[in-house]
Amino acid sequence: MLNRRKMLQAMAAGTGAALGTSLFPERLLASPVQNTTPKRIVFFMQNQGFDPKTCIPTNMSSSGSLAKAKLPEPIAALEPYKERLHIINGLHGMHTSPSHSAFFGALGGYRGSDGVPPSASTVDYELSKVLPQTLLPHLCIGMDSIENMKAKPTIATLSASGAGQPIFMHSNPNHLYQMLYGGISSGDIRTQHEAQSSVMSQIEALAAAEGRALPAADRQRYGQYVQGFKDINGLRTRLGTVSEHLRNFAPTVDERYTNPEFETDWHDCLLDIGISALTSGITNTLTIGSGRGEIFGAWKGLGIDQQGHNLGHMEQPDNPIWIKIRQYNSRMLVRLMESLESVPEGSGTMMDHTLIVYTSNNADKQHTNGANWPVMLLGNLDGAFKTGCFTQLDGKRPINSLYASLLCAAGQNCDRFNMDEKMAKKYDDSNGPLKEVLV
Repeated sequence: MLNRRKMLQAMAAGTGAALGTSLFPERLLASPVQNTTPKRIVFFMQNQGFDPKTCIPTNMSSSGSLAKAKLPEPIAALEPYKERLHIINGLHGMHTSPSHSAFFGALGGYRGSDGVPPSASTVDYELSKVLPQTLLPHLCIGMDSIENMKAKPTIATLSASGAGQPIFMHSNPNHLYQMLYGGISSGDIRTQHEAQSSVMSQIEALAAAEGRALPAADRQRYGQYVQGFKDINGLRTRLGTVSEHLRNFAPTVDERYTNPEFETDWHDCLLDIGISALTSGITNTLTIGSGRGEIFGAWKGLGIDQQGHNLGHMEQPDNPIWIKIRQYNSRMLVRLMESLESVPEGSGTMMDHTLIVYTSNNADKQHTNGANWPVMLLGNLDGAFKTGCFTQLDGKRPINSLYASLLCAAGQNCDRFNMDEKMAKKYDDSNGPLKEVLV
């Protein structure tokens, strides 16, 4: 198996030389002197709600061990991994007004709505700043119907770097593969990568020049577009310096990319790219939006003809359609865990230092008030989180408290996340992270 630490050290050194900065290996990896290891967090957000009856074992109404419990059919694929699972029920997000979706509010812990820009950064972005530095601090991928993914290959609905600053998720695996691995590819992929790199550089220069002639009121907003081109071009350059390292992790491009039969072919490809970005060390923070934070989504590859908003109006417990969707999600979670488990890291594996957060962008169901927001955690982030258990809360703590817990576990002191004292008095009966989930 590959020695990931040595490869990442070489990657860091090459990147530092390309950027002309002092980007030493310990800035990409936790310092070995401190006997610590890199940490990473994955968010998997399913749209249309997450009914607690689809994840809580039968007859389990109070907190306890999962050791002797049998997981419900929708998440049965996680049965062999119960010792790494923590099911949480009773968090709330009433202040986010989720209804069809809380959009940016699902990961931001604030009021969100369709077409409303983010009012603050989201927890996945904040974590990407706290976790060890990587070439691409935060990667977002979105899964939808094939029509939507082709028509809108990028969309921003879930993640944000600040107020009015959405982060786009990638939905076309061909575009994303080309961005991350085009420099090490051959044939048409390499040709397209080089052509786009040239065009993007020209656009950046042209946009910067044109922006200087704009009125001051428009210059700042225009500057965000220019910065976007700079970020993409800079990423291409940095990835080019570590091409030999990336060859060990790049997924194989096959007909699922170029000629998908169903949208689930592209879903699987996107997951493969997300896993490769984690295992290669390109990123430490991955956000997956199944349904892309909206009311759409399709899974024809699972034999499901219904799609979109109608799925949200179906009861999820004992529903064969939702059982298939949740089982598909669970298999994806297993693929994530097994892939990370296969890569040695420190005295264990990458999975030992990873946390996967699975939930929905609109609490427990469609048209919800957010009074109950079920969450599943997989992994323990280097021993920070309790596992192998079910926790039943009383509904008086918001999802913000869980996000504060994630930040604390990642090394950032956080009593509250995106919730001022006035808001906390109304929606949170305590302060600080959730003691029920942390070791």
